[in-house]
Amino acid sequence: MLSVAAHPGYSATNLQFAATPSRIERLGSVVLNRVVAQSAEQGALPTLYAATADIPGGSFVGPDGFQEMRGKPKVVTPTRAARDPEAAQRLWEVSEQLTGVTFAFAGSGAPVGSGA
Repeated sequence: MLSVAAHPGYSATNLQFAATPSRIERLGSVVLNRVVAQSAEQGALPTLYAATADIPGGSFVGPDGFQEMRGKPKVVTPTRAARDPEAAQRLWEVSEQLTGVTFAFAGSGAPVGSGA
């Protein structure tokens, strides 16, 4: 089993409008979607790459352009916050509590079973 992650960069989708309360923010999103964002189809490519490319487990895929906002998919480096082991442990614990699903881990750190 292999686990990888991906992000779409800044893609022109309806997500920018889902939490945009004011007209000014909405107009800003329209402008940014047209000027800065890549297409939704281009934004899907990192996910497809992560799912189909021969890359190591634990890899993170995103666009290769400036600030990883747009471009072709490649393996990128997660932010420092995303690599914080204490935050990861807390996220795992909260996720187990909220879902009611727990995993027992072998020495390798990989899940070996689940229970509800």
